[in-house]
Amino acid sequence: MFKRLTCLIVAATAGALSLSACKILPTPSGDEVDAAAFNPDAMVTEIWTSRVIPYLQAKAASFAEVEAAAKADPEAAGTKYGNPNKQASSPWTYAVTLDGTIVGSNTKSRAATIDVDVDGDGKADARVQFGPAMRGTSLRDSLDFVNFNEFTNQIDFAQYGKAFNTYVDSTVLSKLPREDLEGRTAKVLGAYSTNKGSDLPLVTPAEVEIGPKP
Repeated sequence: MFKRLTCLIVAATAGALSLSACKILPTPSGDEVDAAAFNPDAMVTEIWTSRVIPYLQAKAASFAEVEAAAKADPEAAGTKYGNPNKQASSPWTYAVTLDGTIVGSNTKSRAATIDVDVDGDGKADARVQFGPAMRGTSLRDSLDFVNFNEFTNQIDFAQYGKAFNTYVDSTVLSKLPREDLEGRTAKVLGAYSTNKGSDLPLVTPAEVEIGPKP
């Protein structure tokens, strides 16, 4: 770590200078400069309205349509409804809309969720993350204009993915009601990744509208 010398220079005599009130301050390393410059929250805020929402609106289809396509051919569905340029090792992620009735909720947990019935049979078809804590990076991963190679390392890329969730919670989810949700309608724009096992598809929302109490 190099040091830089900051001094108050005063004239002592004509033709001679002396140094006083000197401080030794550390010069930031390259890593420290990069860390200070990287602000994932600001990056997400900058593109949210102009790029993220229009992209999701253009790519998304109804949950029933996307889920049927994903089960038939995950790759074709991922190309159509998500990011065809994803990392090879990453699961396919799909932009989706849900329009249905809330049939279950767990809003006491920090990782709150609501269960939504979209086909009217009274059973949940998808689970929507409700914050403040949210799992995964589905919003980031659905965007075809986000490229891992543009980030310094995996840590920065992961922080960028989490910044989407943080933004949604602070601007959307934190303003929604959290009590007496069952029976209300829910309209959601978001994204979810390939589902494994018998768990409900877990949708990370970008926009949510909760209807009035029935």
